[in-house]
Amino acid sequence: QLQLVESGGGLMQPGGSLRLSCAASGFTLDGYSIVWSRQAPGKEREGVSCISSSGASTNYADSVKGRFTISRDNTKNTVYLQMNSLKPEDTAVYYCAADKRSCRGTSWPRVVDSWGKGTLVTVSS
Repeated sequence: QLQLVESGGGLMQPGGSLRLSCAASGFTLDGYSIVWSRQAPGKEREGVSCISSSGASTNYADSVKGRFTISRDNTKNTVYLQMNSLKPEDTAVYYCAADKRSCRGTSWPRVVDSWGKGTLVTVSS
């Protein structure tokens, strides 16, 4: 069974940093683009960032560009989302998903091959 598990969420003050992880079990992540999306309370889910299967190409939503960095370590079967300069509007449940196709930006919704249950990020003073 293809499973993704997100971790690393928590409570952080504005301006702080968090690193989210997306780990796979039951399959290897190489060969998949990985997209991070988020859903804030009362809002629709939005795509945040995507990394190609090789890691050579990355995409970011305008709202996080310059603050978030996506990376992957295929030897650890894990993708990361480093989030710096966090803002209250970054508060959301963050999800990762594996897509056999190319990133095609950070568009959401999209059909994906596997997804996790999410990790909550709360940015508040």
